[in-house]
Amino acid sequence: MTHVGQSASAPSRAGDDSSDDSAERGRASLKDVVAAYVGLTKPRVIELLLLTTVPVMFFAARGVPEVWLVVATVVGGTLSAGSASAFNCVYDRDIDEQMRRTRRRALPRHMVSAGSALVFASVLAVVSTVVLALWVNWLSAALSLGANAFYVLIYTMVLKRRTTQNIVWGGLAGCFPAMIGWTAVTGELAWTPVVLFMVVFFWTPPHTWALALRYREDYANVDVPMLPVVKPAREVGRQIVLYSWVMVATSLLLWPVAGTGWFYPTCAAVLGAVFLVEAHKMWGRAKDTESLSLIKPMRLFHSSNLYLSLLFVSVALDPLISR
Repeated sequence: MTHVGQSASAPSRAGDDSSDDSAERGRASLKDVVAAYVGLTKPRVIELLLLTTVPVMFFAARGVPEVWLVVATVVGGTLSAGSASAFNCVYDRDIDEQMRRTRRRALPRHMVSAGSALVFASVLAVVSTVVLALWVNWLSAALSLGANAFYVLIYTMVLKRRTTQNIVWGGLAGCFPAMIGWTAVTGELAWTPVVLFMVVFFWTPPHTWALALRYREDYANVDVPMLPVVKPAREVGRQIVLYSWVMVATSLLLWPVAGTGWFYPTCAAVLGAVFLVEAHKMWGRAKDTESLSLIKPMRLFHSSNLYLSLLFVSVALDPLISR
């Protein structure tokens, strides 16, 4: 395990910047403050998580699930994911302040105090659990709470600053929405959501490492040992290709495991082929140069978002089209 010296412990500084925050908030409008709190929840991450939740509900229902069940699951899932992101922002505020990609977040800009953000994150966690427990079911609530705790305690506080495998195992937290969507409809676990869980698990490293390649200097400056920081681009490209092949193979497992119709495996095969071509192209470029402008890692990053989105849309549409 690679160990990198961690910066000053974030939780111990919960109230250090309260005076600066008060001055900044005094100059900020109500709209700015609300936007800052919304920003703590990382809405773009929430969108991606919901995209792996709702389609699975359609698949589990073999059609259109009850509207109010979808609403309750979306609300509870949104609050839970927002809570995890806000906790992450509190703990990582020391490195967020130094990274180009994150220094405009609410805490580095002193739009919100660390103490207030911690309270906000805690309230979201409690409310999300109550919403899911009362209006969905206890199993979905427990899975959601477990994902939140894993992301904060295991990934953010233990793995992220200590090992190149941080995103591989820390990414498990982002796999839970597929299970939550399934259990929201069925009330129990099965092999189908496990396969989709594993698809997201193998998708996460290529997705995140492509982004980390783009911002590897940022991560290096704050001693976060993302794989692109400690390995050359050609090795990162090789790892991305390996994970991509396993991801595509796993996605095709849903066909025999869940007994899908023709629509899903067709989409999975086409989408997988396109993604593999893009992954191999990036690896080929990385073999020849370390220049990020030539490697073009953000092409793969954006392709990964599109791949996962369309794959899960095909999960939702399969029972409707393949009847």
